[in-house]
Order: sequence, then C-alpha cells, then structure tokens
Amino acid sequence: MRALLPFLRPYRGPIAAALALLLLAALATLAFPLALRQLIDQGLPGGGDASALRRHFGLLFGVAVAVGVFSAGRYYAMSWLGERVTADLRSSVYAHVLRQSPAFFETTQTGEVLSRLTADATLVQTVIGSSFSLGLRNAVLGAGALAMLVWTNPLVMSAALAAVLVVVLPAMWIGRSVRRLSRASQDRVADASAIAAEVLGAIPVVQGFTAEGREAARFAASAEEAFRTAVRRSGVRAALVAFIIIANAALLLWGLYRGSQAVLAGQMSAGSLGQTIVYALFLAGAVAVLGEVYGDLLRAAGAMERLMELLATEPEIRSPEPGSAVQFAPGAPLAVAFEGVGFHYPSRPDRAALSGFTLRLEPGETVALVGASGAGKSTVFQLLQRFYDVGEGRILLGGQDIRHWELHALRERIATVPQDAVIFSSSALDNIRYARPEATREQVVAAARAAFAHEFIEALPEGYDTFLGEHGVRLSGGQRQRIAIARALLKDAPVLLLDEATSALDAHSERAVQQALDAALAQGAGKRITLVIAHRLATVQHADRIVVLDHGRIVEQGSHAELVAKGGVYARLAQLQFGV
Repeated sequence: MRALLPFLRPYRGPIAAALALLLLAALATLAFPLALRQLIDQGLPGGGDASALRRHFGLLFGVAVAVGVFSAGRYYAMSWLGERVTADLRSSVYAHVLRQSPAFFETTQTGEVLSRLTADATLVQTVIGSSFSLGLRNAVLGAGALAMLVWTNPLVMSAALAAVLVVVLPAMWIGRSVRRLSRASQDRVADASAIAAEVLGAIPVVQGFTAEGREAARFAASAEEAFRTAVRRSGVRAALVAFIIIANAALLLWGLYRGSQAVLAGQMSAGSLGQTIVYALFLAGAVAVLGEVYGDLLRAAGAMERLMELLATEPEIRSPEPGSAVQFAPGAPLAVAFEGVGFHYPSRPDRAALSGFTLRLEPGETVALVGASGAGKSTVFQLLQRFYDVGEGRILLGGQDIRHWELHALRERIATVPQDAVIFSSSALDNIRYARPEATREQVVAAARAAFAHEFIEALPEGYDTFLGEHGVRLSGGQRQRIAIARALLKDAPVLLLDEATSALDAHSERAVQQALDAALAQGAGKRITLVIAHRLATVQHADRIVVLDHGRIVEQGSHAELVAKGGVYARLAQLQFGV
C-alpha cells in the first residue's frame, strides 16, 4: 500500500483535517465513560437532586453530540479523499496504458485492463475512504481505552495486553493467506471480464456462428472459478473473524468478572466498574474492527499490486530525452525514406516481416504498395508511425531518423485512413473533429464535403450532431469509411496513409469512397506524400509509382503501364483482376 503515497501527497491539507477530526472523535468517545462514571457515582446517589441528574445527563448528551459532529466530519473528509485519490489513480493508470506500445496490447487483454481500472480501483477507494479511516479511529480508540484501563485499574492491563497480542499475531499469520487468495480472486474476476469484453465486442460474429451457448458456458466456467477462489478467501477470512470475536469476548468477560469481584470486595466503586466495562468494550470492539480492516487492507493490497503492475510497465517505444528531439516547423514539406529496413514482429521472431526494404518518397508523390497478404504492406505503415522500432536500417522523415523525433510530433504529421474505419460512440461532428479538437464546425463541414460525406451526414436525423452508435453501427461501411477519410483530411498532415480503404465495400460504396480518396489526393497535390495499400489494382492505377512487395522485399516498382509491360508479379496480378 506504500505505492499510494505519491497519490496522497498532493492532499496533505485534507488528510491533516481528516486526522484532526478523527482524533477529536476518538477523544470525545473516550470521554463518554468518564461522564458515565460521574453519573453513576455522583448523580444517582444524590437521590432527589434532579438538577444534578439533569446536569450529568446533559454532559453525556454533549459528549454524544461532539462524537456525532466529529465523526461526521471525519467520514466526509475521508470519503472525499478516497474518491479523489481513486480518481487520480484511475486517470494515471489509464493515461499510462494509453502510452503503451502495440506490443503491450498483443499480450494484455482489454478486459483485464478494464477490470483493474474498475474493480481493483474500487477496492482501493473503499480502503482509503472507509476502512483506513475506520482502522485509524479504532486504533486511537483502542490505544486510549487501554491507557485508561491502565490508569483506572492497572490489574486489567497485563491481561489486556496479552489478549491484544493473542489476537494480533495469529491474525497477521492468517492475513498472509487472505492476501494471497484476494489477489487470486481478483485475477479470476479479471479473466471473466476479459472474456465478456471480447465476446460483447464481436456479437455479430458470435450470433452468426450460433455460438451464444458456447460463449455463455465459457463465461460461466470462468465465473465459477472466480467463485471458488472467492469462497476460499472468504473461508479463511471468516476463520480470522471468528478467532478475533472469541478472543475479544474472553477479554471482556474476564474484565467483567474481575471487576465484579472488586466491587463485591469494596475495592472499586460501581461507577469505576461501569467505566472499566465500557473501556474494555471499546478495546474489544477496536481490536475486532481492526481485524476486519486488516482483511480489507489485504484485499486492497492485492488490488494495488495489480494496478502498480500496469504503472510499472514501461512502453517499448519512447520519445527521445527532452531537448534531444529534432524540431521541424509545422506544415514544412517532409520527405520519407526507408533505408535497408529489416523487421521481425516480437510474436514471430523467426519470420522477417520486412527485409532490405529501401524506398524514398518525395512531397507531392503518391505511391501504392501492392502484394499478397502477408507481404509486409501494413508493416510499412506501422513502422513509419513508430508503433514498432526497426530491427535493421532506419526510417527518415525530413532527413532525420524517426527515433530522434518526439512521438507526438512524429504522429502529428501523419494522417491514417485504416482498412476498418474506427467510429467512436459520439456524433458525426465529434468523430471528424477527433483529428483536430480545436477545429471549427465550418472546417469539419469542409472536410466532410471533400470526403463526399456531407450529403449523407446532413440526411441523418440530427445532421452532424447525430449520435452514430457504438462503432458507428448506424452507418454503412462506405459511410464509416468516408467519415474516416474526412477525419484524415481535417488533420491536413504532410503524410497520408491509406490502408486498403475500399477493400471491404460494395461497388456503389467503393465508387463513393474512391471519389473521396481522389479528392483527398488532389487536395494534397504538390505538398503531401500519400502512401496507399491496395488489393484492388483499379484504385491505384494512377499512382505516381506502384511498389510490389513479396515476402517483405520490394520485387518491382514503376507506373501501372511500366509494370504491366514487364510481365512480372504485377502483370500477373493485373491479369487476374483485369483480364489483360
């Protein structure tokens, strides 16, 4: 739990206020038995002195009011602190995850990350906002009760201390098992969450293959495993609670027995006995609550371990050290060069995705990458955006190795239209503006017009303010693609990457999207580098150059007419698609 300290430091003032209120509430509670003793020893023997009796009851009520006010203040302050720190923790973990390289997401399931951000962070919030405060209050209360017992009846002290040790030491030993099982329980819940997130994100496929029953059974099996682990944790914690309650009951009864003997022998007044009993109750209750809080702390410790694992994960791709990154003026023309690039994906180290790849692109040039699936076309895009670092050679942008660029500055100069258009759960306006949050509505509309998206957006129920649904389910494939093109055009970056932007569309949608792409290319003529991946050769016949890839190597390049005349790999592809 020490990992929480950096998140607590900014709130020293609220913490100090909460601790002060906690201390005042504990002191007021400890004053209650003293007021009770005065009532029994001085108020009751007074007989008919009603004013004295009222005075003593008024004192008791005043103590109760102080306990209530200070406790309420302590509860509010600690609850605020718990919510504030948990919000900061969630935001910090989420921001850190967003900076991770694609390799991280190859091995980490989205549902696992979401489980840590929700369930684990909620456990931490419960401890900070409730359990930790309760534990501190009872620690102060128990220590104060023990001190008062020593002051009023030293004979009780030795047994009280022995009882505390008898309770605390075994509780710590059992607690290690609770912590281990708590971590295992949270891992199993995260496994179930990961399955649910994956399946819910692919509902059409699941239902199309009538796999609802299989997926429900898979989730049920994962949930059952989580249940069994949680039951084991609960069993150990229940044993801990039972032990603490029995030990505390023995302490209380022993104190009551000894006090009763002292009253009968005339060694103690009835008021002193009442005071001793209440302090013993306070001590017993404090130890019992501390046992419960210890269990909560152990669960939160497991949750913090999982959250800290995310925070401790360093992205493989990082910006250069501050001050060492290259600087270029925004909007400056930038050439792109691949020099002897070789690359293996971490998950496939025995197979080269690119080998000896050399290519130069000048501003204003449109270059198409063609080849069979797995030839390395998409890898070129991922390396240029520095989602991975090259294994051999280097990639230059503006004459500088992209590893010397600050990541944000590098990716700010590249706009991408992916094969599968990503549409967020928001309006059409916000989806296009995602490229430039500061863009005006007029600029968004201009980008939509250039992408041939304006007409269908205007026809939506609320025009540009229409909610498009999760993943853009209210749009057709062609409409989603044109919004993605409009987003890229709005970014107006010097490098435009088009990744098979029409491969999944019908003929009508392809024609509309192709018009949008042609408009995009025309808009950037003379200053923008456009790199296109295409399986359909008809979409790239007019490119300045066509580069043919095969098993990660460039085997041909030239114009459409030149490559057809060569009779090589491209000519065979053209024969298959055009019949010429």
